[in-house]
Amino acid sequence: MKQWRHAFKLDPNKYLSEEGVRRICESGTDAVIVGGTDGVTFDNVWNLFEQIEPYDIPLVLEVSDMEAVVPGFDYYFVPSVLNSKDKTWVLDMQHQAMKMYGDMVEEQLIVSEGYCIVNEEAKAFQKTNCFPVTEEDILGYARLVEHLFPLPIFYLEYSGKMGDETLIRKVAAELSRTQFFYGGGIQSKEEAEKIQGIVDTMIVGNIIYEDIETALQTVPE
Repeated sequence: MKQWRHAFKLDPNKYLSEEGVRRICESGTDAVIVGGTDGVTFDNVWNLFEQIEPYDIPLVLEVSDMEAVVPGFDYYFVPSVLNSKDKTWVLDMQHQAMKMYGDMVEEQLIVSEGYCIVNEEAKAFQKTNCFPVTEEDILGYARLVEHLFPLPIFYLEYSGKMGDETLIRKVAAELSRTQFFYGGGIQSKEEAEKIQGIVDTMIVGNIIYEDIETALQTVPE
């Protein structure tokens, strides 16, 4: 996981043809993450898992609904939304995940993510009842997951909107032990290359469903 530079995120509530799934899985990306904000069910997660499981690539389920946890993934990422006003998304869901599945999945496969959702117009921002964050807030969260509450991943999520490069560089400078994930707004190979030069792991999602050819170009050569 530490060596991942690029990952595609597939939404089980969005349609992608079998050919599209094949091209994503054979693209050279380092991992495929399954996750979404709304409409995530056991059935559509299972259907997507069945399509991607035959390929030789690490598979991740990002847990957003306890009822939609499907066995068989290589990793289970459990996000804590740090700028949520609702304790449900910071601690309660994570506690519930460990109660329900902690004795069924090997410990090293359950990975905690410290999420900071920046884009106020994003569905994820609204669903998790987030409050707007300043640059100081974001840097504070990065320091928190690096030092105070050490977490394996800090995920800076712009969700459909390109982040500020200067701020992304400042966040990267705060993280050494914690792996820096970035997601949001990647619309070209050039943008991808710029972000890949700053963060540990870049996550590409929305563009898959808008322009798969451009999405495939974001994979490092």
